Amino acid sequence: MGAGVWSAVRAECAIGLASLVLLAPACRKSDRAPSAQRPEQSAHQATAVDSSVRAPNGVRIKVEVLNATRNRGVARRVTLYLRDRGFDVVAMGNSGRLQSNTVVLDRSKHPEWAGLIAKALRADSTLERPDTSRYLDATVLIGTDWAAPALPFYP
Repeated sequence: MGAGVWSAVRAECAIGLASLVLLAPACRKSDRAPSAQRPEQSAHQATAVDSSVRAPNGVRIKVEVLNATRNRGVARRVTLYLRDRGFDVVAMGNSGRLQSNTVVLDRSKHPEWAGLIAKALRADSTLERPDTSRYLDATVLIGTDWAAPALPFYP
């Protein structure tokens, strides 16, 4: 093949690539339905997530999450939930005993921090159980009463 043929092939490839780059965002936008057509999703997200409950800026609240239920993966789900809200979950695992109520244990004599965690998890009780040997600010015992927030639906 001659040099003229290769330059023509290169030019066609460049035109095809340029058109693909220019048209890809338009195709992607047309695939998604506008949010006005999906009001149930935006209403669901507003009730599922309470973004007002967050760890204070500049404060590292160290949390341990323990699963006190028979359900697998609850501690991991709560860990992700709390980390999304700015809490530093440094340990997670299973509790040695089953529990029906979710309880936040204040380990560092900061009841306001334990209260923030309890509010984020919609837990009813916080108890003061100082333990300086754990290097934690709070321990969360997830009971069977804890209901995970609904995940957003993305069709």
